Amino acid sequence: MNKVSLCMVILLTGLVPGMAQAGSTVPGSSPSPSAIGSISRVNANIQVAESEHTGDLSTVNGSIEIGAHAQVGKTTTVNGSIRLGEGATATSLSTVNGSIHAAAQARVMGRVITVNGSIQLAPKTQVTGQVSNVNGAIILDGAHVGGSLETTSGNITLKNAALVAGGIRVQANHDWFTSWFSAFRKKPRVVIGPGSTVRGTLRFERSVELYISKQARVGPIEGAKAVYFEGASPPAA
Repeated sequence: MNKVSLCMVILLTGLVPGMAQAGSTVPGSSPSPSAIGSISRVNANIQVAESEHTGDLSTVNGSIEIGAHAQVGKTTTVNGSIRLGEGATATSLSTVNGSIHAAAQARVMGRVITVNGSIQLAPKTQVTGQVSNVNGAIILDGAHVGGSLETTSGNITLKNAALVAGGIRVQANHDWFTSWFSAFRKKPRVVIGPGSTVRGTLRFERSVELYISKQARVGPIEGAKAVYFEGASPPAA
């Protein structure tokens, strides 16, 4: 999926439904055991308190912060980062320009997607669907991803027994200008650390630096030659 189509998917499946609920109830300062409605903004951040339950969250220019053990629906922004607190649950997380960070033991029932931004998933975080970006590092620190892991220009790091059940794909860049510019940049670096597992195919549609621990388990590799390493990490870049 190229950058343009990815943006359209995010906007059409994430942001628009949230914008239709602009009149929904705004959460109070105290936790509630039941969902209190969706929250929609344009030029503002959104904060969900610890242990609070809400519906979908959407903003255009603003970041979204979800407190520990909170439960929320689809979470989308265009220009802003998303932080999912420890033990919190979300239906999906998506942004266009911004990073996504999920704390330990967080759960995402669908996809985690950004275009221009990094993705970091802390230990025991579980994502049922796909994790993907175009530009930015993807770091799985003991996290489990049920879908695929995909990027175009970002580095990928799996460590502390991370698991990806749906394979890894590093896509070719079909934007001719960005592709020309990327030719002068370093290759994406993909590291599968000790104890980590990738089920399914590792597919590389562009040149990468691929390092796999001898204590890791991976599926078939297409389009790249792996360098296998001992110890906790591969040679420095």
